[in-house]
Amino acid sequence: MSPARTGGRNRRLLTGTAWAALLLALWLCGHHSVDESTTSAPQTGATAAPRRSHARDLPPAIDPLPGAGPQGLAIKAMGLEAPIEAHGLDPRGGVETPPYSRPNAVSWYQDGPAPGSTGAAVLVGHVDTQQSPAVFYELSTIKRGVKITVTRKDGSVAEFTVEDVTVVDKDHWDDEKVYAPKDPERAELRLITCGGDYNRTKHEYTANVVVSAYLTGVGHTAAAPKPSPAAPAEEGEEDEGQTQARALARTRA
Repeated sequence: MSPARTGGRNRRLLTGTAWAALLLALWLCGHHSVDESTTSAPQTGATAAPRRSHARDLPPAIDPLPGAGPQGLAIKAMGLEAPIEAHGLDPRGGVETPPYSRPNAVSWYQDGPAPGSTGAAVLVGHVDTQQSPAVFYELSTIKRGVKITVTRKDGSVAEFTVEDVTVVDKDHWDDEKVYAPKDPERAELRLITCGGDYNRTKHEYTANVVVSAYLTGVGHTAAAPKPSPAAPAEEGEEDEGQTQARALARTRA
């Protein structure tokens, strides 16, 4: 499963000011082949999608968090836990993915929003390798309403709720629909991997699975307990160190 890029035409990536002037060419998966097409750079001052309210069956969004890099991804409903690696663009202009020696790691596009901050943060991962399933092998089975958590470097845990799951065919890829935040004031998350059918002639998948989620909660990692300070000795009592010092003095006398 080799990394490649989304789309086969020049398209504009409109994801709001947080993405302005950044080139984002997301990879697709295949075995031994690379699709050399890339997306074009977004325009400065690009506008995001209009604000929309959350659906009644889903929890309300909470205010975005301050920026902090991600460390780990967890989807309890899928039994998934994975480290997150920060990556930029590879030499061909696509998002650099974790190497196949680390198929259970996830790549965060570090030049875009951080998970939990305003905008749509992008996490990508392999669906499989030539030897075995990879981190996002079951991503297409995730359901609306499922919780996704991202542990961040500031000790916070951003909780996202899945609002939709789509399979986007390569020939109908739309950067604006995939990458643009659905609500410009929310913190959103995109999980993306390969999907559709595997084309054995081209040695690549025909589509991408795109999971869209938004921030609905925040917690904190458990801090290591601090050692309790030694209780001061009561008047007339000696602590252990004082007792040992007196015994040593007597042996020297």
